[in-house]
Amino acid sequence: MTAPSPEQARPDAAPVCPRHPDRVAYVRCQRCGRPACPECQRPAAVGVHCIDCVREAARTAPATRSAFGATLRNGPPVVTLTLVGMCVVSFLLQLVAPAWTDALIFSPAIGEVEPWRFLTTTFLHSQGMILHLGFNAYLLWILGTQVEAALGRLRMLALFTVSALGGTVMVTLLSSRTELSWVTGVIGASGAVFGLAGAFLVMLRRLRRDPRQIIVFLVLNAVLGFVVSGISWQGHIGGFAAGAALGAVYAYAPRERRALVGVVGTVAVAAVLVILAVLKYAGA
Repeated sequence: MTAPSPEQARPDAAPVCPRHPDRVAYVRCQRCGRPACPECQRPAAVGVHCIDCVREAARTAPATRSAFGATLRNGPPVVTLTLVGMCVVSFLLQLVAPAWTDALIFSPAIGEVEPWRFLTTTFLHSQGMILHLGFNAYLLWILGTQVEAALGRLRMLALFTVSALGGTVMVTLLSSRTELSWVTGVIGASGAVFGLAGAFLVMLRRLRRDPRQIIVFLVLNAVLGFVVSGISWQGHIGGFAAGAALGAVYAYAPRERRALVGVVGTVAVAAVLVILAVLKYAGA
């Protein structure tokens, strides 16, 4: 047996909201027919829906996705904002605690014994040149916002990480134990930023969109890398190559196996970079 509802117990009683029984509700949901008080009403194309029906519809509705399978979100680019924030916080720590730079900076020599520096150096920037941080943070925001919207949060994070690794691995490959470059430290998110640019270029080509703006960006920065002293053009090349390779994996993965190909491709590109670094150290 079931207990009668208040409306069944008293047919002449005013209808009340199921979620707020103390409130009279003469407006009914167009989907389920239950009374809904003003707090539980949601405007619909015709009439109103109750909050429960709106939530159920949102839960069962298919997600809107980008051309590369990422769920389209209305909120901010969380991964991009986090990475920019990490760069800024790390820069502030460099200013107040010089040992922070010493603990995270990368050179081929120190990377051989402390391999985590292949990635940690990405969040360091020149303390005497705030434009270094500003330029990288700005480009990371511009490119990261686009890439994260197209690929989603996880693939954006993987792309940034692999591109950063690609930059420091290339620095290692083009250095020699007999040269000063072996012990020269390199810092900055430029390798990762170039990786995002490389992936974005591949995605534009995949969608058959005009890539001229990103090509101009790459050419100008490539020239600066060779003209201006103190810029690691090796890191730019390595980051771009790794980002473009992984971007191609994401952009051309078959729709029905997109997740699997993405995971396998990410691991494969990262593994190739690690193997190249190990072989370099073994034969350097």
